[in-house]
Formats: sequence, structure tokens, C-alpha cells
Amino acid sequence: MPTTNLLLHPVRMRILQALVGADELTTAQLRERLPDVPAATMYRHIATLTQADILEVVHERQVRGTVERSYRVRQDKAVVDTDARTAMTKDDHRQAFTVFTGALMADFDRYLSRDDADPAREGVVYRQGAVWLTDEEFAELVEEIEAVVARRTQTAAGDGRTRHIVSFVLVPDNPAGA
Repeated sequence: MPTTNLLLHPVRMRILQALVGADELTTAQLRERLPDVPAATMYRHIATLTQADILEVVHERQVRGTVERSYRVRQDKAVVDTDARTAMTKDDHRQAFTVFTGALMADFDRYLSRDDADPAREGVVYRQGAVWLTDEEFAELVEEIEAVVARRTQTAAGDGRTRHIVSFVLVPDNPAGA
């Protein structure tokens, strides 16, 4: 199965989002974070992601006659790379973006559903800005953004840190014929 199909499935994307920045989680912990996903579905998608080397088993331990596994995302494998994006059709991109925005909306809805959610106090930000860039400047911007996010993913939970989900979309806004 192509990496694009693996990563851009709605349930698998939610599993990956739950694991990103969480270091490692067991299937039981994932089920707590995604209670609307049926157990059999969760196990099937975790197996698919593990077989594809997108998830790795970090620990195994015996629990009441069964093996409990802890999983971690292999960040280097959990990307739709340039070659895969190049091979995608416009409809593939439309479908991928729909899955991405659906997952983003689900994350935001889960956050707002918490009794203690306070977007203003917690610094929730969503905004757009337009920049005029050459192809080279645009490539630099993407590299800078990815580097900043990657650098911050190296920090660990604890010490008063709160997990934040950083999502971004870059879309050309060229008028027709320009």
C-alpha cells in the first residue's frame, strides 16, 4: 500500500496524531484518547501502521495472559514525501486535504469539548497571512517552518509543558493567468 494511502486514512491519521509528541502509548492508552474508534478497528490500523514501519513497537509486556505493546511513531516514515506528492493526482490531493482538515477539525472539536478548555487563555491561534515569494524564497520558508517545528518536537513532556498540535498548510494563491 503506498505511503500516501497509509497516512491519509482518517483513522490512521488520528492514531498518528495521538502518538505524535506523546513518545509512546499502548493500544489501551490510544483507545482512551480515541474512544469513538472501535477496538477491532484500532487494532487493525495499528497493525497496518506497524507492518509498514510507520509505528514501531517500543516495549512489550505480559498483562493478564496477553502481550501489551507500546508504540511510537517513526517520524522519518510518517511523511508523504516529495515523490509521493508529485505522483498524486489533483483528486488525490483533494482527498488528502479533506482527510487532513477533517482530522484538524476533530482535534479542535475534542479540545473545545473539554470542560476546562479556554482558547483565549491557552493561546489558541488560527490565522492566515499572505506572502509574496519567489520559488527559492518559498522553499526557504517551508524549510524554516519545518526546522522550527522539528526543533520543538525534541522537548519532552513534563516541566510544566503542555502538548500543542501545530498544523500548517501552504497554498499558492495565483490569480488565473498570472
